[in-house]
Formats: sequence, structure tokens, C-alpha cells
Amino acid sequence: MADPILIVDDDADVRDSLRALLESAGFDVRDFGSAKAVLEDGSLTQGACLIADIRMPDMDGLALQEELANRKIGLPVIIVTGHGDVPLAVRAMKAGAVDFLEKPFDDELLLQSIKHALVLGKESKGQASLAQTAAARIALLTERERQVLECLVSGKANKVIAYELDISPRTVEIHRAHVMEKMLARSLSDLVRLALAAGLNPPAKR
Repeated sequence: MADPILIVDDDADVRDSLRALLESAGFDVRDFGSAKAVLEDGSLTQGACLIADIRMPDMDGLALQEELANRKIGLPVIIVTGHGDVPLAVRAMKAGAVDFLEKPFDDELLLQSIKHALVLGKESKGQASLAQTAAARIALLTERERQVLECLVSGKANKVIAYELDISPRTVEIHRAHVMEKMLARSLSDLVRLALAAGLNPPAKR
């Protein structure tokens, strides 16, 4: 079964209306009366998309979105806003929200926004998975192999790497082969992609 759409709104009528619309469109839905309720429930990690009202008591939609970022939860967020809250919604967009919908919003517009969010969510989860895989592979490298990897990602040739690390070009080739093997990289471009996904950002070559 697909992950549910999570609805967070302190207005029960709004939650019921959204649930009816989304379930009629074939989505699994879970709804919550507050941001704290959904955070305490732990459902964020199982959600496919989060629809949150921008103004709620205790914790509003923007604060909830910031908490998602703090917890490194890549859940796409759609903010629902009243007319006077558009500046807040724009702030939410700048902070990473996928979309904001102004009340009263069109049902079809909401469904389109959700479909867009789901596509972005899958891409985000795929990128997060790649980052974890790449980081785990880098952890297998020796200190010298990691130095060689950083030089390769910087675009340095074997001879330059040999000079900078004070080792022979042949030794660089051996380390490079070990790095490719441990990283399960098929090519140099594949190796660079994995290194960048893991957050390895060495200085550019001089």
C-alpha cells in the first residue's frame, strides 16, 4: 500500500473535507488536529506528502516545516493559507515547501499539487538513499584512498595526485583501482556522482 497523505489542520471541518476529497481520488489519508500530534505520532517518516495549515495553535505549518528540516525528513509539504497569510506562505516556499494553496482552493488544483509533490518526494527519497549508500562506501576507504578520491573528484590527474601525496604514479593507480572497487563505481563520472551525493566537496583543482 502507498504511503498516506498526511493532513494537519486544527479545523475538523477542513480535515473532514480534505479527507473525503482525497479518499475519493484513491489516496490513503491520515489526519491530525495539530502539528505536535503528527510529530508525536511518528507518522512523518511513513508519509508520502504533508498538507499543513499555515496558522495553527502551538505550532504553525511553517514551524512544522522547519522541524521537518531539522529532523532531516524529506517529506514534501503543501501549505494551506488564508488570503492574509500569503507572505508567510512565500516564506514557507523559500524554506522548501512544494506549493501553497490559498483558501478557498480548487479541488483539482489541490490534486495536481499533490501529484507534483509525490513526484518530488520520490526523487528526494531516491537522493537520500543514494547519499546513505555512498557514505557507507566511503567509510570503507583507508585514509590514503580517501585522499586519492578527493583528488580525483577535484579533477586532478594521476601524476598531480602522485606529486601532491608524495607517492609514485603506480601507487596512485593501485589506490584508484581500490577506490573504484570499494565504491562500486563503473567509471570516473560514476565515482564523482557518488562522492558528491555523500557530501564530499573537495577544493577545486588549482
